[in-house]
Amino acid sequence: MGRIMRLVVAGVLTAASSLGGGSAAAQSQSPFADRPAEARDSTAGPDAKPLPQETNDRGLADDSDSRITTPPSPATLLDPNVRPIDLNTALRLAGVQNPQLMIARQRVVEAAALRQLAAAQILPSINLGMNYDSHSGPLQQSNGNILPVNRSALYLGAGSGAVAAGTVAVPGVLLEGNVAAGVFGYLASRQVVAQRQFATLAIRNQTFLQTTLAYSELLRAEGRRAVSLQVRDEAKRVAELTASYANEGQGRPADAQRAQTELESREYDIQAAEEAILTSSARLCYVLNLDPSIRLHPTDAFVVPHPVVPDPTSVRELIALGLLQRPELKERQAAIREAFLALEGAKLLPFSPTILIGYSGGGFGGGSNLVRPVFGAFGGRSDLDLMAYWTLQNLGVGNLAQINLGKARLGVTNFQEIAVLDQVRAEVAEAYAKTHARYARIGTSERAVRSGTRGFQEDLIRIENSVAPAIETVDSLRLLARARYAYLDAIVDYDRAQFELYVALGQPPADALAHPVPTTGVTPSPEPTTASPDRPANINPAESVPLRDSGAPVLAPIAPSSPPARSS
Repeated sequence: MGRIMRLVVAGVLTAASSLGGGSAAAQSQSPFADRPAEARDSTAGPDAKPLPQETNDRGLADDSDSRITTPPSPATLLDPNVRPIDLNTALRLAGVQNPQLMIARQRVVEAAALRQLAAAQILPSINLGMNYDSHSGPLQQSNGNILPVNRSALYLGAGSGAVAAGTVAVPGVLLEGNVAAGVFGYLASRQVVAQRQFATLAIRNQTFLQTTLAYSELLRAEGRRAVSLQVRDEAKRVAELTASYANEGQGRPADAQRAQTELESREYDIQAAEEAILTSSARLCYVLNLDPSIRLHPTDAFVVPHPVVPDPTSVRELIALGLLQRPELKERQAAIREAFLALEGAKLLPFSPTILIGYSGGGFGGGSNLVRPVFGAFGGRSDLDLMAYWTLQNLGVGNLAQINLGKARLGVTNFQEIAVLDQVRAEVAEAYAKTHARYARIGTSERAVRSGTRGFQEDLIRIENSVAPAIETVDSLRLLARARYAYLDAIVDYDRAQFELYVALGQPPADALAHPVPTTGVTPSPEPTTASPDRPANINPAESVPLRDSGAPVLAPIAPSSPPARSS
């Protein structure tokens, strides 16, 4: 019996020591081993439940022992049914379908009709009619005698209102009005037509600018999608390599998971680019007055720089050109002329006569109870009336108020011209600065794409030939993607700045921007590192970002640096 008790005690001690060792080992491997017991116990309670397992995008629990596989790419958000469009077609549609431009053109027609109405004031009006007058009761004669009489009269012809011995109240042919008001009113109406015409040109320029900017944003969205697809394919290659190494036990699963995360991020970029394509297409449809359910697709195969204004033109010369060409300034100048004519008309109004010329002719007859016949004696009748009078409105105070009003309006239009002048100069200078700064960014981003491409290719070859950590390759891929997006944005932003500069100049004709080609004093220079108005960065317009993706990853074509082909 004693022997049995000793064996039982020895077994219990052995089991207790083994359990204590296992707990110590588990505690050394636990990530919470360094935390106090109170902290560990405080997170648990009698109703504590186990945390849910991490799940993947398909709702399956992640298992560290399972094989790592690269998921397929999600379906695209874009409808394959598209309407191709280019910039020239978009501009033509904007010129005939944009509602704002159509409203401006109708305002020109309205102003022309008002000018025609003002010019027609020199023509007389024709009034055809008749009147019948009947009177019963006493009348007072000029000598004060009261005379009971029953009389009647009938008039038919040019004019109306022929009663008794008076002239025709409404002449058949009538010309009336103030001479100064009619003359200056017509001259002012001509300036109103000029204002509306220049305003229409300004709206047309802004409409074309909105069209080009909307088209540029559609190009940017398509370009970002093409770059995103290219980067996604490269990330997928890295993810497949790291997953293969991890599944074979030659690489770390953490590297494979990092590459998978990068791949999913690139899928997110594709979806964001597709969203931008849909919104940019809807915006362009809005500008062109098209059905927004239609998805427009640019026919451009590449995004390339489009120099519109030649670089040799200095900013001072461009500002002077903008002040001569901008329709907004011409509109303000027409408004100043209109205000000046209104002021001159107000000054001459007290000295300008109001005239009335009337002529009437027709058949007239009648009678009364004092003569025979009671109703008859019809015959022809004609009346000619000439009147002229001068008016001093409200004892001259009304005329003075009109003069002060004209001076105030003239002052307002003068200050409005100054405001528009400052706006034109600021817009030209700002657009000029944007074109040069963004042109310089094209060269910078081009070199970043070149270096990023070489770095990523070296890292990709390294992990293809040997098991290596993927963090450097993933980082190189991110830097390359950032450089490609910056390269695309630099080109699109440069094109936007060129369009803005061209509109800021008032869309001058080509001969206003042409410069003679220098034939002497020009020597080849090495590739500059920065761009300036006199020495832009050497960028070939062929260096571009593709808009159309193919089956295999395609890098943005980067041609060797060469002097830019600038338009004149």
